[in-house]
Amino acid sequence: MTKQKHAHSLKYWLFFIGGLEIIAVAINLFYAPINIAAGGATGVAILIDAVWGVNRSITVFIFNIVMIVLAAIFLGKKTLKKVALGSILLPILMQITPSMQITKNDLLAVIYGGVLMGIGISMLYQIDASAGGTTIPPLIFKKYFYLDSAIGLMLIDMIIIILNIFVDGMEAFLLAAFSEVITTLTMQYSETGFDKKYQVRIMSNGNIAEIQAMLQDDYEGLTVYNVVGGYSEQKKQQLLIVVDTNEYGALIAKIRDLDPDAFIVTEDVAKVHGGRW
Repeated sequence: MTKQKHAHSLKYWLFFIGGLEIIAVAINLFYAPINIAAGGATGVAILIDAVWGVNRSITVFIFNIVMIVLAAIFLGKKTLKKVALGSILLPILMQITPSMQITKNDLLAVIYGGVLMGIGISMLYQIDASAGGTTIPPLIFKKYFYLDSAIGLMLIDMIIIILNIFVDGMEAFLLAAFSEVITTLTMQYSETGFDKKYQVRIMSNGNIAEIQAMLQDDYEGLTVYNVVGGYSEQKKQQLLIVVDTNEYGALIAKIRDLDPDAFIVTEDVAKVHGGRW
């Protein structure tokens, strides 16, 4: 039990530090060199650095300290513990991570920066951790004004993104907004997993037994439902199976060989827990 707990703790810290470092890389290597603020405390730091030349790490640290105080006052100890460590470690990692422009193409910079930012934030979300910053005010708005936290965060990030117009022009604003889209899409894929699967439902008027036997021989996780036809009102059986995307084509071909008229419904599945894959 002690060994298992230690392994879990090690995985947690690897995800925690790794997620924060990926965010630091996205800022120092892609966003900051071209003065693009795509939301968050780091976005505020990039804008202040561009206008007044204040060290980004110092700005993030001060901003996060203020947010920690607000969390302690308005949100309680549970939320404070969740955000405090990430709020302090992120500016430290930003300070020790090299800062340089590795591409002169601004579009490539915001694409790579957006992807890395999405991956880093998703890693923190998977272990219920946070980098602090602008995630705090939306939680306060939700608690006291019943405003959805996702909407609150989006509004705050949009304000920061719009400020790009006054610092570096309309093109910077468009690049920051595009980067936010890239980050959101990356987070969606990261949180649900890239290893997508298909959930396949099969019905056949005359060959359901043969199809079931084939599925039992070649696949795992078969489920059989008793259903009733909506028009015929006859009792039927429906087969349900989950397969990897690379197995889908062969599965459909095997079903069609047994019954060309089989009724097949396929759905995307984001997460599958249990079983063998």
